Order: sequence, then C-alpha cells, then structure tokens
Amino acid sequence: MIALTLRQLWYFDSLAKHRHFGRAAEACSISQPALSLQIKELEALFGAPLVERRSRDVRLTPLGEDLLEKARHILLEVDELEDLVRASKGPLSGRLRLGIIPTVAPYLLPTIIKALKVRFPELDLNLREAMTETLIEELQEGRIDLAVVALPISEPALTEFALFEEDFVLVRMSQDADKPVPSPETLQTMRLLLLEEGHCFRDQALSFCQFGENRPSELMEGSSLSTLVQMVGAGMGVTLIPEMAVALETRSADVSIAHFPQSRPSRTIGMVWRRTTPLSDQLMQIGAVIRAARQNES
Repeated sequence: MIALTLRQLWYFDSLAKHRHFGRAAEACSISQPALSLQIKELEALFGAPLVERRSRDVRLTPLGEDLLEKARHILLEVDELEDLVRASKGPLSGRLRLGIIPTVAPYLLPTIIKALKVRFPELDLNLREAMTETLIEELQEGRIDLAVVALPISEPALTEFALFEEDFVLVRMSQDADKPVPSPETLQTMRLLLLEEGHCFRDQALSFCQFGENRPSELMEGSSLSTLVQMVGAGMGVTLIPEMAVALETRSADVSIAHFPQSRPSRTIGMVWRRTTPLSDQLMQIGAVIRAARQNES
C-alpha cells in the first residue's frame, strides 16, 4: 500500500496552484526545502516526476496533472467531512471562506461582516475578492466555501440563494443633471465607460444598452467602478454603476446620478455553494441573516 499522506497532497495542490516552490511553501507556512522534500518523497512513491522544474517556475507532468485532479477531489472530500462534523455541532463556527465579486465587495462587506459577527460570534470569516469565473472555479475545487455573485450562475453542481435585487443608475457630468435620461438606443451613440473584460457587470451593462455581440466604437474601459466614476467627472463619457455603489463612489466626484424611468437595468445578488456541502442548512441561515441586514439598511 502506498504510504501517501493528506499533507503531501495538500503541498502538491499548493505547488500546482502557485507553480513556484517558494510561493507554495509560503502559502503552506513551511520552508521551501521542506516543501521540496515532500514533493520528492511523493515522486518517489509514484516512481516518476510529478513536476518539471524550470528556472522560474514549475510545470506539471502528465502524471502530475492526473494526480492533481484526484488529489483535489480527495481534499474536497476531506473538507466536507470536516464540515459534516461542524454541521453536527449546531451554530456555525470556525473558518468560513467567502468569495465576493469586486462590484459588490466594497459596498456589501461591512453589512455582511457586522451581521455575521452578531449572529455567529464564533465564525472566522476568510475573505476572497475575485471575478465570478475565478470564484466559481475555486468554489468547485473546494478552495472557498461560498461566494457572493450576480445570479444566475446556472451550474448544476451549485445551489443558488438570492439575497436582493438592485437597479443600475446612470452616472454623467454634473452639468448634465437636468437633461433627459438617455434610452438604451441613445446610449449606443455616447461614449460609454465600462469595466474591463471579465467583469459580469460589464456584460450586464452592455446587454441593457443592446449592443449584443457588436463592440461599441466609443467605449472606454476602467479597472474599477471608482475609476469609471472619476473618468465621468473628468468629462470622458458616461457610465452605469450599481445603486449600492452610489454613496461611496460619487462622494468625491463632480457627477450626477439619474435613474432610468422604465425598463430599468438591474441585477440579482446572491450566494452560491456546492450542493454536496454538509453546511447547506447553515449557509442558508447565513443567507437569511445577510438578506435581513440588507433590508434593514434599505
């Protein structure tokens, strides 16, 4: 029988994630020589190299790729066994790894943290901000426990829990405050400022403006909602932002806010988690706490 340990699989998973011995060792809180030794022992067990060592990084061998797939499945199963124990002990406690998208994190996190500290005082919340695609991948691989994203995700392996809906608003220069609110068709003729590719909010804004698959010629990109609003204040165009971002992002910008009179663009914010997790009941409780806290603030 192969004397394989979970710790070795954990180290190997970290190396596969970081593709660098130094960064993987740091993530595992061990020295680089210790990590290297564990990987060598793992390779000795399999009788073949698992990684290709290069000057600046490492690359998995075909055997390493096969091992990684099975190792992550095993580690996920172990995590869910630990969650089963936690679920049997009553109120949720211990580490909870929460992912959240950038167009929600700065505006909702204070509400989430405050509400969960009151309801689950023994909960250790570990936060991760990333775009939707990354969070869904990490969720499915067991690197996070749940994610706050824009719904729907429509992944059969995930449970979706709606938290609230919010409108998008138009941000334009302050001197345009009294002008009629442009229709989606009119927005197509204006210089529109949007988040760079990869953000689901960008796709939602483009959908409202009815661009379809045709990229608008007068489009400029920013890396954050804050950047977009400041660009509007400098006279570079107009943008859409979620309503929850208005108070924070417009307080230092010379801009005006307008609500669309009809067919308002909006999104549903919710939580997603793996259907297989034993913590489903507790995660629903978390969702209910966040939903109630959000309603109380509205």
